[in-house]
Amino acid sequence: MTVDKGHTNTAFVGDEAINGKKPTQAKTVDPNMYTLEIQEKKPGLETEYDPFHHRLVEHPTTNSETLIHLLKGSLGTGILAMPNAFHHAGWTVGVVGTLLIGLLCTYCIHLLIKAEYELCKRKRVPSLNYPAVTQTALLEGPEALKPLSKIIIHVVNVFLLIYQLGTCCVYVVFVSSNIKSIADYYTETDTDVRLYMLIILLPLILINWVGIIAIVVVRNLKFLAPFSTIANFVTLVSFGIILYYIFREPISFEDREKVGTMSGFALFFGTVLFALEAIGVILPLENEMKTPKKFGGNFGVLNKAMLLIVTLYVGMGFFGYLNYGSAIKGSITLNLPEEEILAQCVKGMLAFAIYITHGLACYVAIDITWNDYLKKNLGDSPRSVFYEYIARTVLVLITFLLAVAIPNLELFISLFGALCLSALGIAFPALIQTCTYWHQRKGMAKVWMVTKNSVIGVVAILGLVIGTSTSMIEIIHTFGHDD
Repeated sequence: MTVDKGHTNTAFVGDEAINGKKPTQAKTVDPNMYTLEIQEKKPGLETEYDPFHHRLVEHPTTNSETLIHLLKGSLGTGILAMPNAFHHAGWTVGVVGTLLIGLLCTYCIHLLIKAEYELCKRKRVPSLNYPAVTQTALLEGPEALKPLSKIIIHVVNVFLLIYQLGTCCVYVVFVSSNIKSIADYYTETDTDVRLYMLIILLPLILINWVGIIAIVVVRNLKFLAPFSTIANFVTLVSFGIILYYIFREPISFEDREKVGTMSGFALFFGTVLFALEAIGVILPLENEMKTPKKFGGNFGVLNKAMLLIVTLYVGMGFFGYLNYGSAIKGSITLNLPEEEILAQCVKGMLAFAIYITHGLACYVAIDITWNDYLKKNLGDSPRSVFYEYIARTVLVLITFLLAVAIPNLELFISLFGALCLSALGIAFPALIQTCTYWHQRKGMAKVWMVTKNSVIGVVAILGLVIGTSTSMIEIIHTFGHDD
């Protein structure tokens, strides 16, 4: 067995920073680390470079562990907003729309991982992160797009940054709203949710200050698998209790809309994208696998995970809407009966689980801001550590102030889903595939690829523009009404 020394694994860690590593940090490979079997290169015989054989992973994850991590990255606040999304779209459109969006998202993820593998083969590198895949693809594509390769990394980073900060805003609103629901019942008051945001602010800052310690200590997906398993277990138990309350009363279609309005569908589209997409964790999960070939494929880890995720989302959205109808709130937890201890426990458990993951979600934004931009300008300043903590505090304050300004959970979810994930989860993968195979595919195969990806791109752009503008209009209307 031969070992390639000196390669780096630049896999990007997005969304909830599942493996706890810095998103864009390359790591030097120890020659004693785990590596797959590499065929000896015989003299005079050129062998095709296989990135899978050159990925040196200290603690590779199994298929089941990867599945657990993928579920953890997709099951969060988004699924709790699905009943509200079905309220906007209508239950018929909600079911069909969620299935179609789920298929589209899964297909685009396949485009991304296949393109990354092809680009790694050509460039003879073990792995590439999301921004690097996008830049490399543009350099391989049409001449007209090559000048954009210099700025595309910054464009991708901006979308990732906005999405991560948006996720943190959703977390702040979700946690505060559920704490308010519990506290208001037992104190018999109606306290402004912004007060609870202020109460949790200082602990949030401290979590983001000390969060780096846990990330440095626990660096591998292999070690985090048990934690993901526990988190998934608590989440699924909470969902089970929510389903108990949903099915406790007879399900009725009376006064339940089959088809919603166009503006309602725009909000639905953004919410489903926010809920389903875990595009930031896809490449690092695949790169850290013991058998990465098992990630894709018809019966691979990705399809199994997405089938389960889409099924859960359709079930929660459909039955949640049928049970609560137009009274459904931004998170279904807020519709649970306040007088029952079990319902209050669900709110508390989910609020606590989301609260402690705020540091990991915000860490991705911190890492992009600090390591990719601010640190380079500061150089080797002796006060760099101090400046980093200032940057951490400022980013937490930004998410806090946005949440205080507009404490509306469903509109935040729809806004950031439409704005960021239309680009990251749909448009960019289609663009990446087109550029990657621009000079390799000929004739009708190329025409089909370009036509198909152009349609996907148009869908993504329409979703981004209409979804974002509709969410902004609703936010302005709600904000003006509150004033």
